[in-house]
Amino acid sequence: MFDLTGKVAVITGGNGGIGLGMATGLAQAGAHVVIVGRNAAKSAQAVDGLRQAGRQADAVHADVTHEAAVNALFATVVQRHGRVDILVNNAGSTVRKLPQDLSLADWQSVMDINLTSTFLCAKAAHPHLQHAGGGKVINIGSMLSIFGAPYAAVYGASKGGVVQLTRSLATAWAVDGIQVNAVLPGWIDTELTQGARDQVAGLYERVLARTPAGRWGQPTDLAGIAVFLASAASNFITGTAIPVDGGYSVN
Repeated sequence: MFDLTGKVAVITGGNGGIGLGMATGLAQAGAHVVIVGRNAAKSAQAVDGLRQAGRQADAVHADVTHEAAVNALFATVVQRHGRVDILVNNAGSTVRKLPQDLSLADWQSVMDINLTSTFLCAKAAHPHLQHAGGGKVINIGSMLSIFGAPYAAVYGASKGGVVQLTRSLATAWAVDGIQVNAVLPGWIDTELTQGARDQVAGLYERVLARTPAGRWGQPTDLAGIAVFLASAASNFITGTAIPVDGGYSVN
């Protein structure tokens, strides 16, 4: 029930961090993964790594904050592979400032990358998922859709929006056999959180002390949840927001 052989999975921001961790899991389960990103060289490196491991992968260069680019992205994927079965909306960014220091440009940039891109990609994927007889959408939220943080007003607002959008899509598209769920990564060791550790003194130690698992997460820790939510094993699960955080949110 976890076999993804023959499925085509589109992963935005899939060329590094959590996105690549999820792409690796989906590829190991048999899916052909399509890495989407703005950094063509980084995407090519990710694809090469997957192929060297014997997996099926290719890349499409796209800016998922623009509707025309998103529509062209899915047209390219369908032209190459004939179908779309799985969408992982992982593209994300942040600006770490106190709310009063955020500019409107800061706000709009993070909202466009984190929330608007999720809407645009889901909307563009919908007819293809429908044509395939159903499918899976996995949206990447955050622990900051649950908690507040002084330096993450726009990031938290965008990720809270991702969770609420997930619930709406789930109710709208259940009739089409499409399950839509969100994953809430905890503190995962990525380039994005390296920036947080550099800017927020003592963050690494505080996270470690609060996490029952006794460590920060790794991108590979997201592979299993990606396979579960992309596979038939989760066919009766939709509209959820699942923490993957080593117990951080319950401690």
